[in-house]
Order: sequence, then C-alpha cells, then structure tokens
Amino acid sequence: MREEAAFGDIPSVDRLLRSEAAADLIERHGRAAVTAAFRSTLSILRAACAQTLVPHGATGTDRPAASAHGDELALSSIVEQATRQLDERLQPSPRAVFNLTGTILHTNLGRAALPDEAIEAITRVARGASDLEFDLTTGGRGDRDAHVESLLCELTGAEAATVVNNNAAAVLLVLRSLANRREVPTSRGELIEIGDSFRLPDIVRAAGCRLCEVGTTNRTHLRDFAEVIGPRTGAVLKAHASNYEIVGFTSSVDEAALAALCREHAVPFVIDLGSGSLVDLRTYDLPYEPTPTEALARGADIVTFSGDKLLGGPQAGIIVGRADLVAKIRRNPLKRALRVDKLTVAALAAVLRLYSDPQRLVRRLPTLRMLQRTAADIAAAAQRLRPACASALDGVATVDAIACESQVGSGAQPLRALASAGLAIRPEGAKQRGTALKDLAAAFRRLPLPVVGRIRDGALIFDLRALEDEAGFVSQLPLLWTGTVRCP
Repeated sequence: MREEAAFGDIPSVDRLLRSEAAADLIERHGRAAVTAAFRSTLSILRAACAQTLVPHGATGTDRPAASAHGDELALSSIVEQATRQLDERLQPSPRAVFNLTGTILHTNLGRAALPDEAIEAITRVARGASDLEFDLTTGGRGDRDAHVESLLCELTGAEAATVVNNNAAAVLLVLRSLANRREVPTSRGELIEIGDSFRLPDIVRAAGCRLCEVGTTNRTHLRDFAEVIGPRTGAVLKAHASNYEIVGFTSSVDEAALAALCREHAVPFVIDLGSGSLVDLRTYDLPYEPTPTEALARGADIVTFSGDKLLGGPQAGIIVGRADLVAKIRRNPLKRALRVDKLTVAALAAVLRLYSDPQRLVRRLPTLRMLQRTAADIAAAAQRLRPACASALDGVATVDAIACESQVGSGAQPLRALASAGLAIRPEGAKQRGTALKDLAAAFRRLPLPVVGRIRDGALIFDLRALEDEAGFVSQLPLLWTGTVRCP
C-alpha cells in the first residue's frame, strides 16, 4: 500500500543522529536537544504524509520509486528543518527591536530605554556579590532602599522613600498599609483603567479597602470629599488621569485645599501620579506633566509614580512622602513580596544620579533625548534613510519621507502629539493591499534586529523619532531578501 511506502521512506531518528550533518548540530546544541528536534520534525512530516495519501485501493506502484538521491534530499530537508528549530531556541528572549511605532514609551516594547550609566551599573552588580543589603561601614545588615532613598528625597523634597516593582504595586502597598479595611474616597473622574484592563478600583479592593466614589465623572468639588470623610476613612486617594482627559464642563479639587481638609481630619492624602516626571518638562519645551515635588509641596502625604516612564529608568514603583507613613509602609509584609532586585536598584540609582546634572540630562537620558528631538532633525534622518530603504524594496514597495506625529506613550499626555517624521512604505501593484502590508510588516519583524512600525492609511509607517542607530537599521535591509527572511 502507498501508505506503507510513504511512511517507510521517512528516516528514523537513529539514522538522522548518525548522519554527518547531525554531528555538528550535536556539538552546538547537545544530543538531547537535537534528538527532540528530529522527533518534532518527523512528527510534522508523518502528519503531512497522512494528509496526502492517495484514495483507498491505490498501490505503491502508482508512486515513483525512491532513489538514493531522493533519500539524501529528504534527509537533508529534515536536518534543515530541525536546524531551524534549534536555531530558534537559541534566539535571546526578550529580543531587542527597533521601535519605529512613534510611541516612545511603548508598554509592549519595554517602555523607557536605559542610559549607558544604568546598563553599566546592572552589569557591575550582576557579575557577582554586592552590598545590596549590607552596610559596609558597620559590617551589619543594610537596607536595599538606602541605595536610592537619599537620591529620591533630594530630587523630590520628600522626607523618606521606598521602592517596589511597579506603580500598581506601589498604590496597592500604600493603601494596604494605610487604609486596610477602611474607606478610600476617590473622585469618579479619576477611576482610571490602565493597560491590560487593569483598573484602579480593582487595586483599591485588592488592597483590602472600600472604595468611596465622590463627585461625578466630569466635576468633583471639595465639599464632595468633606461630606464623606469621617471615622471610617483610611486615606484619600487622588489619581492623575495620565491616560485620558475630560474636556468641557469640568472641575477638579485643588490639591492644596484637599490636603488641608485631610490634615483637619488626620487622614493621609495620597496622590498617584502614574508617569511621574522628576523635572518640569516645560523647561525642555515639552508639554507640562505634574511632578512629585509639586505634589508634595501642595500637601500630599504620599506620592507614587513609575520608574520606567517619564523618569526614564527601570520598571519600578516609587513611593515618597512623610517619614512616619513610609516607615509604616515598609513594615507591611507585602513590602518584601513586592520588593525590587539588585539589578533594578542599581539601574534606578544610576538614573537618579543623572538628574543631579540638569545641563547634561537631555544628552544622557534616552527618554528625554527622544522626547526633545526636533521634527527638523528627524526629517533629515528620513531623507538620509529613504534611498537605502527604497533600494532594498525596489520592485516590491515605494518608500516616501513623510511628516507624522509621535506620542509619549504608557498613558502619559494622551492628547499631546509631537511633530515627527518618518518613512511611508506602500506595496506596489498589490491587489490585496491589506494582506501585502501585513506581509511587509512581518518581513521587517523577521529581521535579526526586528523593526516594528505601524500600519496606517494604506502604508507601513516607520516613525524615526526613537531611531538612534541608523547604521544598524540600514545594515540589515539586504536581509529582507535572504531565504529565511523574505519580503512579500
């Protein structure tokens, strides 16, 4: 029967392992990994054979006889497929990519790019032992917060500071420590939802608190808080609506007035800033974003914000404020569960030290450098890169230099666009233009250093605001035509 012939022509795992090509694979990947790859490849091949069998009653004579040359080609093909599997296993993960989406702090692409100083600090402590929780002066146990607390206090004006693994964790820990089983009044207009359907009310409830909504979606007044603050109140929470804006007939409570009301009732006033820029962005001709320094000056007792957004550092949730409240937060058992590791501490400390030299901050901090880059500078880059890109896509797509708009990302300044420039790539003569665009975008994502853009208005758009390695981008364009990376 043809079924028997088809399956009989498939080499065994043992035969594949004895082949000359397998020896090199075993040397590179190990026998166990190569064996698993051969078995996986053969399983796929057997499934394909089962789907292409001739109708019942046909015989092996209907099929051309296999030749030694054919057997060699089949074995070579199997080894090639297994090699691709093994090579894919060796790809680093997560992988570095070119972020040409136009969103600088792209949550899906890792948010802030770290400065060289932070990368060097990570490498230094990753290689061996460090004084993470060891006091070199006394020879006793130390506190990992000590590496960043004084820097944070100096930069924000806070009495004390502590750090956890992200800002959602910071809000959770603060509320759990200060208002567990008590009410937390919050304006209805500030009950935000952040990435991946994660909502502020869910965090409040997870902290063991009872959310007390005050005011309306568009207008909240001081009297709304005054009416609900009482013996059951654990803390008042104000959240900066960093990922949306309400416009029109609106009103929000002045922070200084709300802080005074909280002091009158001896209730902690907590402000969640979300992005939390450490500098006034207006100094760099960028849209205003509230800072922790301002929030504390207006009377906030505790302020929380992110480390990997406008601050330009590693993922972290930063808590600054009154010393007695920060001490209480540190004593919560959850603090240990949410603490950051030595790599984060080292990177954050290195980034914070950069802020002590404001004159050179733009040049040294990638996030701020990308934010302040002018449209004219980016347009010049587009003109430089267009010829190389057009040459690589000759006959496949047209490439034009265009003006476009960037955004900050990660919820910061959602309605503020930054004038930018880039490349618009449009497939030539494609009947199924939507499919051709997706194929084109996929081809760029398959490059050794994947290129991620966005599809808009019938084109693949590469916003060049965040591209700082032009040579690296250009050098791999010819690989769009290799066997493993093929353009549509």
